[in-house]
Amino acid sequence: MNPFVDKDVPLPTMLHPVVKDYQSELVDQAAKKGINVVITEGHRSAERQNALYEKGRSEEGRIVTYAKAGESYHNYGLAIDFALRNENGGVSWDMDADRNGNGRSDWMEVVAIAKQLGFEWGGDWSKFKDYPHLQMNFGLSIRQLKRGHRPKVESYAK
Repeated sequence: MNPFVDKDVPLPTMLHPVVKDYQSELVDQAAKKGINVVITEGHRSAERQNALYEKGRSEEGRIVTYAKAGESYHNYGLAIDFALRNENGGVSWDMDADRNGNGRSDWMEVVAIAKQLGFEWGGDWSKFKDYPHLQMNFGLSIRQLKRGHRPKVESYAK
């Protein structure tokens, strides 16, 4: 079953150009504070979304998403997930680490930068907290996106 109502409007296959620009800006601004941000996910295909949805359900592991294909801003190239590079070169989701030594959580410093750039943070959600998730919805709901509405580059003021 196709989760997208308007099959005549092509689905994005990559990050929206504005989201991509702000993703780069986020990484650059964090680096200036001594924080190494790793983008772990951007655009996500319907197949990948459904595979993630099955984790903790029909697949082993814990639940990582409540969104099926078509229900995530990732599917429309409007969301990214991030983590932090640790001192060993590995990827970390430690929200309390202060590797740059300024007395503040590096994770929350990245979130603050992201919010200044216009991202919505999944950690602010009331039901399912998605701490690595950042998205720009351009005023469009998932329902509108499923029906074929797409943000235009010029619709978002820098």
